Amino acid sequence: MTRQQTHATDIVVRAPESLTIAAALNAAIRDAMVDDPTVVLFGEDVGPLGGVFRVTDGLYAEFGETRVSDSPLAEAGIVGTAIGMAMYGLRPVVEMQFDAFSYPAFQQIVSHVAKMRNRTRGKIPLPIVIRIPYAGDIGGVEHHSDSSEAYWTATPGLTVVSPSNPADAYSMLREAIASDDPVIFMEPKSRYWSKAALTLPVQTEPLNRAVVLRDGTDVTLIAYGPTVKTALSTADRATVEGLSIEVVDLRSLSPFDDETVGASVRKTGRAAIVHEAAQFGGYGAEVAARLTERNFFYLAAPILRITGFDIPYPSPKLEEYFLPTPDRILTALATWEWS
Repeated sequence: MTRQQTHATDIVVRAPESLTIAAALNAAIRDAMVDDPTVVLFGEDVGPLGGVFRVTDGLYAEFGETRVSDSPLAEAGIVGTAIGMAMYGLRPVVEMQFDAFSYPAFQQIVSHVAKMRNRTRGKIPLPIVIRIPYAGDIGGVEHHSDSSEAYWTATPGLTVVSPSNPADAYSMLREAIASDDPVIFMEPKSRYWSKAALTLPVQTEPLNRAVVLRDGTDVTLIAYGPTVKTALSTADRATVEGLSIEVVDLRSLSPFDDETVGASVRKTGRAAIVHEAAQFGGYGAEVAARLTERNFFYLAAPILRITGFDIPYPSPKLEEYFLPTPDRILTALATWEWS
């Protein structure tokens, strides 16, 4: 039984309502704070302002400055403080505000957050959630639109996840906060206002599991976070051309759900990965290698990657040409020989 399940009765079940991802995340943090007095929230402008994207709106008024507090503009200090808090029994949830703002905290995350439990032979867990709004398609400049997931997935000791819909946003964040291990929680900022009807609290698949969102027979299209919507749109368009696409939402980038993704690839015999980050050295390269190693004799064609280009994130006027689109995905799939 998880920590979240143990205290599930402490949360009042709400009536069904239409919620955005941002609102679902807000509810998840609030419910976790009601459920567990050791959960604290801090970061840049998360207090009275409610965060740049209003994900923490209202939490300062409800819980006060002892549990919700604004930090200085010092990301290394934010994470360093969270490490100390976690070592002394708190469960900090911290926000990096924008993807590239997390880089000043890189040394703290990689050298300490990811390694403390191993370094102390399990004696000191670090139950820290580091929330990172990431990726583009918001008309932001380059240091507000990075896809930094490959840095974190390349670091053993970190769980790295990314929800793509409101139900997962709530459920995955509750589970992340309840975890005794550190979680990098990557929030696709371009999807913050995507809506779905929910009855809270909701519990979806476990944090480390991928989900088949759409069944298909011809090709497996693998996506996560902001590109899940793109993959589903591609699958809709492909039906007109007689192509049956199965869409898999990874949800967990590390650990990787070999069982679910592998089963889909073995069924369809073809796979393509979609992400916004640059292709060279990107997360999709690891996915392609891993799936090829484990499923080589089931593959009818090489695994494709449809990604951002190998350049720094472009200016807002050019980002529509940089981002993967259904047109680019369908064009890539057409390069295969179909027999």
